[in-house]
Amino acid sequence: MAQQIRFGTDGWRAVIAREFTFANLAAVAQGIADTVKERGTAERGVIVGYDPRFLSEEFAEEVAAVMAGNGIRCLVSERDTPTPVLAHAVLEHQAAGAVILTASHNPPVYHGIKFVPEYASPAFPDITDRIEAHTAEALSDPAKIERDDSGRLVERFDPRPAYLDRLAEEIDFEVIRGAGLKVKVDCLHGAARGYLDTALERAGCEVEVFGANRDPLFGGDMPDPSEKRLAALAERVAADGAHLGLAADGDGDRFGVVDGSGKFLTPNQVIPLVLWHVQKTRFHTGSAVRTVATTHMVDALAERLGLKVQETPVGFKYLGRALRETDAILGGEESGGLGLRGHVPEKDGILADLLVAEMVAKTGRSPLEVLRRLEQEVGTFVSKRLDLHVADTAALMDRVTAAPPDRLAGSPVTKTVKVDGIKLIAEDGRWMLFRPSGTEPLVRVYLEAHNAADLTAMEEEARQLVGAGL
Repeated sequence: MAQQIRFGTDGWRAVIAREFTFANLAAVAQGIADTVKERGTAERGVIVGYDPRFLSEEFAEEVAAVMAGNGIRCLVSERDTPTPVLAHAVLEHQAAGAVILTASHNPPVYHGIKFVPEYASPAFPDITDRIEAHTAEALSDPAKIERDDSGRLVERFDPRPAYLDRLAEEIDFEVIRGAGLKVKVDCLHGAARGYLDTALERAGCEVEVFGANRDPLFGGDMPDPSEKRLAALAERVAADGAHLGLAADGDGDRFGVVDGSGKFLTPNQVIPLVLWHVQKTRFHTGSAVRTVATTHMVDALAERLGLKVQETPVGFKYLGRALRETDAILGGEESGGLGLRGHVPEKDGILADLLVAEMVAKTGRSPLEVLRRLEQEVGTFVSKRLDLHVADTAALMDRVTAAPPDRLAGSPVTKTVKVDGIKLIAEDGRWMLFRPSGTEPLVRVYLEAHNAADLTAMEEEARQLVGAGL
């Protein structure tokens, strides 16, 4: 029986050599080629790029050969390249889209592939469903896979100069230069090396770079800019008296921020900071867009700033659409994705890091100082995510739907939201979201309260509720 390949929130990811093989990749590439032809955009050509993982160049060559076999011209990046850079190249070259070989922040044994259409943000189900259907056809009959190894329709290109020029248009390099910032950068051996550090250097920062060599093992850990992974960076920032520590994940689309004190700031803390900074320095009307799992500090701050708030399901494709089609000035998700109106409608960890540096330069205050001032105005928000293993996630969700808690750590539940999963919002604003994983036997529970004690109580309630059905 042929393997079934499904695209998740942002593409297909699998273990190299087990499921992520050249044969399966060729079938997916044929699925993408068939979809591009079906949509009538094949004559525009496609961008092909990849992250620093094992066999990335060879996988990219495989994709290019299949595209060429289908008569589709390819521009293939000269080196491993961040996802937002490839999305920018789609717009610059008016391509039909980008085929990106990446497993983002997943462990080194994984690889992945995703398609970013001509609108330069993650593909919607109307496209990924067709890719899956065409891929299934290619898997069941490999003779359907067309390929051309001659290289006649394949050209190498360097998307770096145009993207760095775009950053210089978006970010006030002169203000940053005048602040004389000292920044530590951890590229986590990922695709952002030569991009994030170079942009900061061009903006006049004193930069020390770590993880600046390509390493398919990412230093023996996940290329994830989490608090744990950036602990060493935080120590260096504090010890050296740097203004900031900045990082990006394996494919450069997620950010990591360390305050000058050495404290790691979560995405749920950084997103409101950047929203405040952007609204004060760039736009004065519009809305902020966040996923259903992202902090409600965005809402409290937006109200103070006179902005509306849009809530979307989890997945940057929804934020990207809002940035393209609505008055949204910024989109953010709790996993570390952030996008800006007028820029590429894709999450961009490099841009997010530079916006934080710009904020520090313009305010003369550290991110933590700005955060504390904002908390004085709109309140404190503390959040957490639990990944709880459940044998039958559908049964759990049915149970929560049928008999949801009527209180969260003592506060009455006054609202239920079903944008994505089941979200319970209490009278004082604390909330709990139950959302099943689409690929694993687990449920993700997102929690937010106004103090640590309430958050801990809510965590205990969530574990008891989930555990009752095990």
